[in-house]
Amino acid sequence: MAGPNASRIAAFKKVALLADLDESDLQILASAAVPRRYAPGELVFSEGDSCEGLYVVESGLVKIFKVSASGREQVLTLEGPGGSVAELPVFDGGNYPASASAELPSELLFIRKKDIRGLCLEHPQVALKVLRVVSERLRRLVSIVEELSFTTVHHRLAAYLLREARSRGKLTPQGLNFTFTISHQELASRIGTVRELVSRHLSRLQAAGLVRIDGRTVIIPNPEALETEIKSEG
Repeated sequence: MAGPNASRIAAFKKVALLADLDESDLQILASAAVPRRYAPGELVFSEGDSCEGLYVVESGLVKIFKVSASGREQVLTLEGPGGSVAELPVFDGGNYPASASAELPSELLFIRKKDIRGLCLEHPQVALKVLRVVSERLRRLVSIVEELSFTTVHHRLAAYLLREARSRGKLTPQGLNFTFTISHQELASRIGTVRELVSRHLSRLQAAGLVRIDGRTVIIPNPEALETEIKSEG
């Protein structure tokens, strides 16, 4: 196994839909896949575009999002290496229901709709995995609807900061530290609000001593205290 197919097969093996396929099937799929590169901020597809196929993230990060009539953006999910994008419209025959863009320099593998459908006909276990992935997407969307409907901006911001700190922060004598890699505007789109409210509630959290911000470093001095704040807002 040599040439570009080797890296494509390695990427496919990380994808939940494709991980159990044998080498010969992966080889066929790798030969049919079309590599596409995207710069940060570049659109992969727009909501309403005709769905031509599915994308696998080989490297980088892809943002899936919706934009309201007023121009406000809501991030639905982020997909990194091993993630797949646009399973639903491949099978329901509809257009892309949301937009996708690269957050980082990204390399994607495009698989045509007919190739994915043919794979499912030959390997029913792939179809079952598609159902599982789509179900996980639905659960995530339900969670987003619940958050936007039943929680405050203050709650969502605090919860986001605590999740980030616990998932990628480092424990120091000052508390859990992590680096902000996104702007206030991008943070607002991830928690369903506007930039001005993000700034206002960050100031509130800092005034309460629950969060400290030093440049792009976020410090959570007492994660348990922040968790208590979140629960009181829930």
